[in-house]
Amino acid sequence: MGQKYQQFYRRSIEDRDAFWTEQAALIDWNKPFDQVLEYSNPPFARWFVGGQTNLCHNAIDRHLDARGGQPALIYISTETGAEKTYSYDELHEEVVRCAAVLRGLGVGKGDVVLIYMPMIPEAIFAMLASVRLGAVHSVVFGGFAPASLALRIDDAKPKVMITSDAGMRAGRVIAYKHLVDEAMRLSQSPPEKVVIVNRGLDSNMAITEGRDLDYATLARQHAGEDVPVTWLESSDPSYVMYTSGTTGKPKGVQRDTGGYAVALAASMKHIYCGNAGDTMFTTSDIGWVVGHSYIVYAPLICGLTTIVYEGVPIRPDPGIWWKIVQDYKVKVMFSSPTGVRVLKKQDPEYMSKYDMSSLKHIFLAGEPLDEPTHTWLTEALGKPVIDHYWQTETGWPILTSVPGVEETPIKFGSPSFPAYGYDLKLLRESDASEADADEKGVVAIIPPLPPGCMTTLWGDDERFVNTYFSTFTSKLVYSTFDWGIRDRDGYYFILGRTDDVINVAGHRLGTREIEEAVQAHPNIAEVAVVGVDDQLKGQMPLAFAVVKDASRIATAELKAAEEKAVMAKVDAQLGAIARPRRVYFVSTLPKTRSGKMLRRSIQALAEGRDPGDLTSLEDPGALEQIQQAVKG
Repeated sequence: MGQKYQQFYRRSIEDRDAFWTEQAALIDWNKPFDQVLEYSNPPFARWFVGGQTNLCHNAIDRHLDARGGQPALIYISTETGAEKTYSYDELHEEVVRCAAVLRGLGVGKGDVVLIYMPMIPEAIFAMLASVRLGAVHSVVFGGFAPASLALRIDDAKPKVMITSDAGMRAGRVIAYKHLVDEAMRLSQSPPEKVVIVNRGLDSNMAITEGRDLDYATLARQHAGEDVPVTWLESSDPSYVMYTSGTTGKPKGVQRDTGGYAVALAASMKHIYCGNAGDTMFTTSDIGWVVGHSYIVYAPLICGLTTIVYEGVPIRPDPGIWWKIVQDYKVKVMFSSPTGVRVLKKQDPEYMSKYDMSSLKHIFLAGEPLDEPTHTWLTEALGKPVIDHYWQTETGWPILTSVPGVEETPIKFGSPSFPAYGYDLKLLRESDASEADADEKGVVAIIPPLPPGCMTTLWGDDERFVNTYFSTFTSKLVYSTFDWGIRDRDGYYFILGRTDDVINVAGHRLGTREIEEAVQAHPNIAEVAVVGVDDQLKGQMPLAFAVVKDASRIATAELKAAEEKAVMAKVDAQLGAIARPRRVYFVSTLPKTRSGKMLRRSIQALAEGRDPGDLTSLEDPGALEQIQQAVKG
């Protein structure tokens, strides 16, 4: 950690009030706060107490005088061919109209609006309109199965749902409305009204009279209405985002208003180096936290132009992301390791075909970034690639390089250092003592959690405490449930979930470590390693790998030779203790539509168990390949 950043970081921990007061000046307040932090009831923290603000005001209204004509939102769909730019003035008009529609349906402060939408502008209008009214939005990833959607409806109890007839992905129409109808049937507390953005993609869409309403019709009826901002106390909730729970019941991560706005504004300045007028391209989906924070709120709060992209990274060809960077002079880009690994398998000419001189950094998050991919992308782009580590629960990075404060050297495979505001520790599982350099520990945060992090779980304070603050009985700490290691230079490396760690004959091995070793073989494009039960050693690693050149595994003999070569690479990097029991070659790995690897489902299939909830699975054929490989 560089000297300048060390001082910045230490001040954020040791002089918390002064530090966050400075960051709070980056947003507009209708009423100043009375107290920076109220922490009388640990682990519950309230930031900027008494201050009044509004996310929609900060994202749109405050920019109208200075940059009303500047592009605010650029929508690009390589699925439908649609492309549209909205200035801040135009975005304001659309959001106010949407807010008028919601107000007309009885939505007000504290009500929940559930948004189940594809990546289209109306989804962003709905988010911003909800917070404008002081309502709480809950975006559910489009395409979730009806039973999963019904669970979220019953927990959030929305007054209104906004959906669409259909989304599109990789040229396929994905009908939404029939999923909504089935979820409404399964739900114990369905919303009174369902507003539908009809894209004309599903001609068979059924309408329930009296409940289902057409958005375009409502928008015409409410055109020209004024909807003033509803000022909220800083700690009032802004949204609920569901994340998977170990019990099967999803956890509703609750976010505040003021703390979140301040955290995002500070991160754009210190981490992303994004200034008003710059363009930011985040390749995520609004159904995930990265989409909330870095497609919608952070760039708009800071006066940037944000790109909303409906499409995949390889259509119409694997150069589409870089063409967008060139055409719109993108300065800040945010993607995921999975997305990058997909490109790694394509023709390398696409990485150098476009002018990317505008791009200053590319940031990656979502899962551990392996060293080979980190190295490859940096060399292919000739740009700094900054890895991040964070969670739905935190809303912004926990570990990151902070180039806005100090340009520190990047170590491939490392998300660098704790972000300011996070009193981060690596703790021994046995007694919660601090781990030494190069010793594995649980990545933990000493509360209070900084601004922008979850404040509780929706309607369940007890579960919030029991889930996140009960890992260690001797001290109150927030557990990330991830293993990490810190080297002697202070750089952190994430080794995988504490529940993904493989215990081989008493030796704890992170799946990440083995995956990196497998991927060091030049013919491996992508790999997932899971631990499976072993009578002799407790657990053994199994590897499922996608190769770059399939001709090298075209026969049984070639396949056996390649498997042996991969195992030799693991032996060389980690020792025989980490050698996978088998390396199975598949053409694709099971992932969610957001690109997250379904390691638990892979592990379950490898052990002959039920793979669990697969509602967000991208390609069902991927799991069939796992099953066939293990049986074969």
